[in-house]
Amino acid sequence: MDRSELPVRVLRLGGDEPDPYLKRTTPAERLEMMWPLTVEAWAFKGEDVSESRLQRHVVRVIRR
Repeated sequence: MDRSELPVRVLRLGGDEPDPYLKRTTPAERLEMMWPLTVEAWAFKGEDVSESRLQRHVVRVIRR
């Protein structure tokens, strides 16, 4: 898909957000709003979102 013709807008934090509600939110709150969208996107792609993708094994390196 050629993405060169897609419209893009750059919005600065604390600047001129198009929605007045966004001016009253913190960056942490904005990230919290994005999580449900992220889960839906992964589910739409067919990925299992219930399992963490982080590696949980423990490695210890002992150097001489």
